[in-house]
Amino acid sequence: MQRICIIFLFVGINSNVFSQEQADTLQSDYILRYPDYFFVWPVLKRKSLNFNVSDKKEDESIDYKPNNSYTVGLGAYVFDLALELTFAIPINEKDKKTFGESKVRDFQINALSSKWGGDLYYQKYTGFYEDDGSYYPDNKPYPQRSDITSKNFGLTGLYVFNEKKFSARSAFNFSERQLKRGGSWLLTGTVNSFKLKADSAVVSAKYRNIIGGGSSFEELRYTTFSIAPGYAYNFIYRKFFLSGALMLGPAHNWTYYKEEDQPEKNDIGINLFTSSRVGVGYSDDRFFAGINFVVQSRVVRFEDIRVSNSTSTFRFLVGYRFREFGILKKSIWDFPKELLNL
Repeated sequence: MQRICIIFLFVGINSNVFSQEQADTLQSDYILRYPDYFFVWPVLKRKSLNFNVSDKKEDESIDYKPNNSYTVGLGAYVFDLALELTFAIPINEKDKKTFGESKVRDFQINALSSKWGGDLYYQKYTGFYEDDGSYYPDNKPYPQRSDITSKNFGLTGLYVFNEKKFSARSAFNFSERQLKRGGSWLLTGTVNSFKLKADSAVVSAKYRNIIGGGSSFEELRYTTFSIAPGYAYNFIYRKFFLSGALMLGPAHNWTYYKEEDQPEKNDIGINLFTSSRVGVGYSDDRFFAGINFVVQSRVVRFEDIRVSNSTSTFRFLVGYRFREFGILKKSIWDFPKELLNL
């Protein structure tokens, strides 16, 4: 398959647009804000969309993975917006003869304030290789499925209960810096649609009798609605930080699937949604650097099988804060007001 470059856009909205936070002091005992600075950073990133098929007891399991590369680009925090634009580069892209080739489309818009956050995302991956845990000697190709296409679309919201002692932005868009360790309970909700389609059964014939009924599906679609509580904590040592968050909760699934030479079927069920975030790095008044890792996973069960999909993002960046000047002192929300006053 033709190699396709990834263009990824990340947008974060600063909480200065909220009157409650405008009334806060710029520095509290726990959090320091930088409203008079703009930031720039080079960034290295890798996103992935995997799925797994197993029997209900998970005794037999097959992973389907894309062969995608890292992206590199530039980010900036300006006008109270965090923007990133990256392009695919051939770093850590595995040998195409062994693992095949994947076409990737990956787009995300993210909003993150002190109190709440949200993600809107769309992913389309075509081309996977099959990994059942077996050992493959060098130069022996893994089973490849260039005909499998997966689409993942959704909206996720996040609410922070104690934003006075915990800053999510300090580890992910660096518009704040946490000064003392602290944590908060979280609540996240998500609406997600995952679609999977192939020219023939996704699970090869040698595994179908082992995995069981439903494993001959060639098309699968499930919509998930979930609410998940969780907890997050930032550990601080001088100007170094370690941030972690885990959310876990029930998910309601509406499932459609079609097996080879069988009529379409529908099912509903309660399954599991999990989301975790980890950040580690360094931040002072001017210089910052960090590594972020975010994973979300969803599970659906029908007949005798279990299907899960997971999305992950790895991100490494190094940045510097500059004092704002001229037009850079404005917020994105100032421009509509000025247009109305013309």
